[in-house]
Amino acid sequence: MNKKHILSWFLILASLFLQSQENLSTLKGKELHNKVRLNFIPVEMPSEKFPELKPTMGMMGLHYQIPFNDWLYGGVGMYAALTGDQGGLFTLGVELGVNKQLYKNLYLDANFHFGGGGGYRKYINDGGFINPNIGLQYKKNDYSIGVQYSHVNFYSGEIKSNSVSFFVEIPSVLRLASYKDAQKEFEISNLSSDNFWKRPIVKNVQQVRFDFFQPIGKSKKDNGGELNETLYVLGFEYQKYLQENIFLFVHTDAIYKGLRAGFMDLFFGAGYHPYQSKYVNIFGKIGIGAAGGRIAREGGLTIYPSAGVDLKISNKFAISGHGGYYRALDGDFEAYTYGVGIKYYGLNGGADSSEEINTYKTQGISVGVENQTYFNVAKFDPPNNKYEVDLQLLALQFNYDISNHFYLIGEAGFAYDGQSGGYAHGLAGIGYKTPSILNNKLNAFIDLVGGAAGGAGVDTDEGIVVRPTAGLNYNLANNFSLSVSGGKFIAPFGNVNSTNVNIGLNFNFASLTGQK
Repeated sequence: MNKKHILSWFLILASLFLQSQENLSTLKGKELHNKVRLNFIPVEMPSEKFPELKPTMGMMGLHYQIPFNDWLYGGVGMYAALTGDQGGLFTLGVELGVNKQLYKNLYLDANFHFGGGGGYRKYINDGGFINPNIGLQYKKNDYSIGVQYSHVNFYSGEIKSNSVSFFVEIPSVLRLASYKDAQKEFEISNLSSDNFWKRPIVKNVQQVRFDFFQPIGKSKKDNGGELNETLYVLGFEYQKYLQENIFLFVHTDAIYKGLRAGFMDLFFGAGYHPYQSKYVNIFGKIGIGAAGGRIAREGGLTIYPSAGVDLKISNKFAISGHGGYYRALDGDFEAYTYGVGIKYYGLNGGADSSEEINTYKTQGISVGVENQTYFNVAKFDPPNNKYEVDLQLLALQFNYDISNHFYLIGEAGFAYDGQSGGYAHGLAGIGYKTPSILNNKLNAFIDLVGGAAGGAGVDTDEGIVVRPTAGLNYNLANNFSLSVSGGKFIAPFGNVNSTNVNIGLNFNFASLTGQK
């Protein structure tokens, strides 16, 4: 091959590479004006039938709501017990609501929430519950407060209550592109000030945590015995930066060793960096939320201050070490905590940044709600009662593409049927999907996830589980897809070995990400 041929091939390859980077001005985007709602519901307990109960439980709700049009919205939400004696009661649900203007800043807000979960099984049985709400909302500059009449009904159990609840709502803007534009690279040239992507870039962090809790003080187990075992905890945290050194976060944990499975928590809070450099970040933060399960009865309201150091190993990843103090404000549980985490840094949602960005890429993301069925699940109730049940779970799953075919998985699931109210799992793993066929409508996938699971007597021992599955995705209109899958659900140190079938609805989109 002569020099002229070599030069020709080089120019062709260079041309192909340059064509792979489109101009960012050609990427079409959409803005969703979503809402984050925090509410509090006082729940009357069946203390006449069960005199050991405190008369009222206070439940906190955390909801993410997406508008379908100017009056209809849907979303997902979690509830957790804060006050009373039901600490460890957690639920996950889906909801549909109506929001209509009545007069100026005054609106009618009504919604219906269906979910699963719970705490002490004798009060909630299967775990399924409904929560209809109706009331008034006052809006000002996209922020709002409201009061509602609320009905909480664990319909197969004993907890049924009518009350007046309260909520606050804050805006959350999501800028996205079509999923078909995912995994593309873009360059910026002559991006006009009125272009959709000429918005401030948002820094965020996703973290997987491996923590250890060392109980102290008057901490007790649910059987009344002293709690002095080290608790091994697997957690996930999402951080969103408001400024370069100030961030908000949401954080959840589940136990996998130290007690019989069933302990979990949910926190939200704020953090601050007193020092940052190219390779080292020092941080302090404080979270408040709910915790419980497998410990002595208490309210659930818990505070969690902590501090630590991040060591950056690349522009996207860091190893984090941290320590803190964990204290129930409505109970006796307290512990010193320490652990490590793996952080992934993202710069999303816009192209206006003070940081040096080399290129932009569209990151594929899928958020799905699934109904999961587990057949012949082994259960164990002391002292020697062994039996099997079929479980129905409601699950929320996030898939984060790392290439056109491989993706990372995070999932939370809660039981709503099968005599196992209070059972929940938190899973993470990796998946592979094939290229699409039938006009890009159908593809196949294989997932492998593992994590912590337990509660309600499900025999996962201390909680370690794995679940391999395979299935199909069928792409519907407007970035939605339907998925069906099946596989096995196994607790290697327990007696659960169950066949599993899932069906889900997924929202697929692409998020613009800056690459340093």
